[in-house]
Amino acid sequence: MSFCNNNSTQDRCPGNINGNPMNGLCEKVCIQTTKIFDACMMQTSVDSTVTLTNLTPANPTLPLTFVSGSSTSNVGTITALTVTPIADRPGLSRVTTTISIPVQIAYTDANGVAGTGTGSISVSQDVIMCVPTGSVITPVIAATVNMAAPRGTYVSDNTFNITSCITVILKVQADVNLLIPSYGYCRIPQCTEFSQDVCQGVFDLPLFPS
Repeated sequence: MSFCNNNSTQDRCPGNINGNPMNGLCEKVCIQTTKIFDACMMQTSVDSTVTLTNLTPANPTLPLTFVSGSSTSNVGTITALTVTPIADRPGLSRVTTTISIPVQIAYTDANGVAGTGTGSISVSQDVIMCVPTGSVITPVIAATVNMAAPRGTYVSDNTFNITSCITVILKVQADVNLLIPSYGYCRIPQCTEFSQDVCQGVFDLPLFPS
């Protein structure tokens, strides 16, 4: 069993609420968590140049042939950040920043040997977001990223021109102590062990045809 396949009607397992959601509430709990004050998403295609490092295997035979590209992490690096409150729009600010996305490029060299290398691409954002002010704990701007490169062209040395499909989610967030209603501690069900019994499925068949 697990939270996902537990079909019992336990009132302290995560899942859909059946009936009155107030039933079972027993306390107010202070939790330390990350609160998202605002978020927005940008999806676009970008043409960029990537120079690879950390080539594996080392010293490939040039020229290289592009195979594919993808991000190696969902965390983007925020640089050149400027947050400017908008005078005539209380609570809103202009957020400008550059987001660096770590990427890995797969290729084959002139001898047909497959390899990979790492690099980064950057995208700029200039958006309006709700950025709270006037507190000891100052919210920060964070970026969740994803990149997939369906095509690319070898340029020279270890450099490629690539076309990337990029998703960037900008978030205004802060670590806070949040008071929430609670049903108490979760009841953790016993695990269901994975089985590769060759007869599993056969024994599940009905005895007689339907």
